Amino acid sequence: MSDKASVPNRPTVVCLCGSVRFATSFREQRERLTLEGYIVVGPEILDTGLSHSVEPVKVALDQLHLRKIDLADEIFVVNVDGYYGASTSREIAYARRLGKPIRWLVPQSTDALAPDDDGRAP
Repeated sequence: MSDKASVPNRPTVVCLCGSVRFATSFREQRERLTLEGYIVVGPEILDTGLSHSVEPVKVALDQLHLRKIDLADEIFVVNVDGYYGASTSREIAYARRLGKPIRWLVPQSTDALAPDDDGRAP
């Protein structure tokens, strides 16, 4: 549940979700949404060649991202060309369980939950 109602005039908080391989799109969407007046949170480490590819670090970052979803009023999925992978699918399912609205860069059917084998949403 959002705390937005308890803070008058607070802008909507949006959590960006998606594959960090699309760093440029993440930056573009963060800038666009910020200029539209949203508070934007999301992955801060977008270079996939860094040490966060080590499993314990990845697990910790995944858990931290779920806490960002907890804080958000909604999520925005950066699904370039309709792509999102298993981690993003889990984040979408988590946001749905919390009742968070979900917006998409590339529109998806309302029942989209998991990517098929090639990583494209159904």
